Amino acid sequence: MSAAESMEFEASGRKGPWTQEGRTPKIAIIGAGMSGIAAVVKLRKAGYTDLTVFEKADRVGGTWRDNSYPGLSCDVPSYWYSFRFAPNPNWSHRFSYGPEIQAYMEDTAERFGVSKITHFNSAVTSLTYEAPQWRLVTQAGDTSFFDIIITATGILHQPVLPDTPGQSSFEGNAFHSARWDHSVDLTGKRVGVIGTGSTAAQIVGDIAGRVGKLSVFQRTAQWMVPLQQKTYSERWKRFLGWFPFVQTFLYHFYYQAMTRGIGGAVLGDQKSLKRIADLCVRNLFRNVPEGNLRDRLTPTYQAACKRLVLCSSFYPAICRETSELVTEGIDHISPEGVVTKDGRTHKLDVLVYATGFDPTAFILPTRVTGEGGVDLEKFWDGVPRAHRAMSVPGFPNFWMLEGPTGPIGNLSLITISEYQVDYMIDCFNHMKHHRAEAMTPSREAFDTYNQAIREAVPHTIWATGGCNSWYLDKNGLPNLYPWLPSQFRREMKRPIFSEYRLS
Repeated sequence: MSAAESMEFEASGRKGPWTQEGRTPKIAIIGAGMSGIAAVVKLRKAGYTDLTVFEKADRVGGTWRDNSYPGLSCDVPSYWYSFRFAPNPNWSHRFSYGPEIQAYMEDTAERFGVSKITHFNSAVTSLTYEAPQWRLVTQAGDTSFFDIIITATGILHQPVLPDTPGQSSFEGNAFHSARWDHSVDLTGKRVGVIGTGSTAAQIVGDIAGRVGKLSVFQRTAQWMVPLQQKTYSERWKRFLGWFPFVQTFLYHFYYQAMTRGIGGAVLGDQKSLKRIADLCVRNLFRNVPEGNLRDRLTPTYQAACKRLVLCSSFYPAICRETSELVTEGIDHISPEGVVTKDGRTHKLDVLVYATGFDPTAFILPTRVTGEGGVDLEKFWDGVPRAHRAMSVPGFPNFWMLEGPTGPIGNLSLITISEYQVDYMIDCFNHMKHHRAEAMTPSREAFDTYNQAIREAVPHTIWATGGCNSWYLDKNGLPNLYPWLPSQFRREMKRPIFSEYRLS
């Protein structure tokens, strides 16, 4: 590099390889949700302290910030849905409600100094690899350079609306469940909810008793497991505060219970599948006495083929005299409400789209450009894949938390993220030891890993259960980790460095 080029290089804010300059790497973390918070805390503890977080919203929390709909709760037990470095003895319920989880995220971010290094209202629009660093550009046009990029954007953060004609013509209030309009009072109103997944079930269970008329538009029936909710007493909370090892025990207890039960079922363990199916059927028959309604609420696919819905309030809510389950397909939206294919107009004052998210987005729509000008969106082409759910060949020093083909479903994504951060730290230490400028998975390792996934997923319940879920990519294959969560945990503990290319 000439003297002039060197001056221009320094003026731009760029630096040479951190491993060769003997400095701490500059790391950008995109997203201040649960995985972003985990990344900051664990990286700092490992000695990686030059961290900057970019968050598109005005506060931390991720999905628990974006979703604030009535009835919102977590389907993972509270003591497991907690950071290992920040146990919370004050959870009020076995399955926590949304506002309490959001408060926990905000409190943890403050306690560990995450908020201080976060640029809020700073959506990242582009990432470009300019060896040995990444050029990061925000929506405001600010540009900076980083040695390592970690995306912590989550899986489901881009709301999706159905492609239904006439949506803009509706004269009432309409919004997506992830953009809940709290200024709208539902009391006595005619409310329509499109969807019957976990979100819709929670909303319906919460609002059915106060609306005037509730119309639930169902495309696919869901298997539902009763939510074994429990309220924790103040005495119990004090006990956990005095004896924190008990909460550690509970963390591992729920981890084992959930991963063994559901983990085995989705991989075809017949005993586990039968136990879940029997639980779902009993729940349906006990709570829906009317035969015709029960028939329409009975799925035609196997239990656990879709993400199980843990909810005890939906069935009683849909059985109310003021509630109606609509199974006729939607033709279009009119100014008055929803028109189904039988020509009937369902007049509404409020329409809620509980229609989910784009499961293929991940870091997108941020434009990510790797080596040789390769565009990540084009590389994925609607079928997002990664090596061990975290990295992609041709995109050096680019890491993803909760990336494609990772373990999701009825599991604690906090736990998954913590495992992944530990794995990344091992990789950063490996780079430092070898004074490497860049680290990226080899194309051979990437292809071998994803071929193994393609061979394994057809044997899972997601592929054999007869359902069409958001787990499936455009090729019809589940975009999931097809082995036991315990295997993922072992993989995260011991990176196989021969799978990576150092330069």
